[in-house]
This record gives sequence, C-alpha cells and structure tokens, in this order.
Amino acid sequence: MTTAERGQDERVTQVSEWVLRFASQLAPGARVLDVASGSGRHANWLADQGYVVTAIDCDEEALASCERAERIHADLETGSWPLAGRRFDAVVVTNYLHRPLFPDLLACLGAQALLIYETFALGQELLGRPRRAEFLLAPNELLQLCVGLNVLAFEDGLIAHPSPCRVQRICARRVERGQQVSPLRL
Repeated sequence: MTTAERGQDERVTQVSEWVLRFASQLAPGARVLDVASGSGRHANWLADQGYVVTAIDCDEEALASCERAERIHADLETGSWPLAGRRFDAVVVTNYLHRPLFPDLLACLGAQALLIYETFALGQELLGRPRRAEFLLAPNELLQLCVGLNVLAFEDGLIAHPSPCRVQRICARRVERGQQVSPLRL
C-alpha cells in the first residue's frame, strides 16, 4: 500500500496502541527507526518522548512532516536498503508490509533491540483496505518472519479502535546467544 493510500485512512492519524504499549520499554534516548513513516505519526510522537528517531519513506512530501527526526527518502520496494550497517534500539513498522525487506529490518536490530510491528492480516479484505493478498499477512506469518527473536507479545485478530480492522502485531527482542533477556517493565 502506498503512502498516499494510507494517508487518507483514519487508522493512520493516531499513534498505534501497540506502539504506545511497547515504546515504553525503551531507554531514554534510544535510537528508533520508523519504517514507512509516512507523515510521521509515530516518528514525531517518538521524538517527543525523547528518542532519537530516523524516519524512512518513499513519499518525500509526507516525510517532510517528520520534523524532529532524521529523514531518509528511499523507495524501500525497488531500491537498495539505505541503512546497511546501522543499528537501532528499536524498529517500528505499522500498516506496511513488504516481505523482502524483513532481513534488512532484522539486521538493523542492535543487541536487546525491539521490533514493534503491526500490519494488516487476512480477513481485512472483508473490512476495507487493503484488500490485496500481498499486503495481508497469513495466519501466524509475523511469528515465522521473526524466527530467532524473543517474542514478547503477539496478537492476530480483530481490533476495534480506531476503526475495525484485522491485524497481526508483534513485539520481539533480539537476543544474542549467551545474552540474558531483559524483562519487560510492567
């Protein structure tokens, strides 16, 4: 789904409850990558919380709204990954799915870093956009894409707010062999 398609949808005007829930686990000043950031609903909110944010999107006009973030204009679906070698304390992705990007996203996770991911799942086509299968996760697909990470939370189902939609969402942490898992702060 393009940024323009997402831009008119009310689901993209509020900070995701999933992001709100798990961003609280980050240390002050954490480096956060907001992927397919659009006009910056998460990038701006994360920067307001004191995190150092990098926003990346193909829509240069929308990206200009990410005022408090490092902005990277890049087509994530046809170009090469522009952040090779960079590591972040968290990678945030919402309402976006491009499966070939997953190895790059996972490679951006530093030690103990969080992946906070939420996007549409099969069944959404009955409720509204997106309707095309390439933009919808199969059952448990996020779990399969995150093999090797420590899954802290996973949901696959219908959410009602801000509008009914079918999603999968995961919060997972990179843990290297021999590292102790840091507990979530409740």
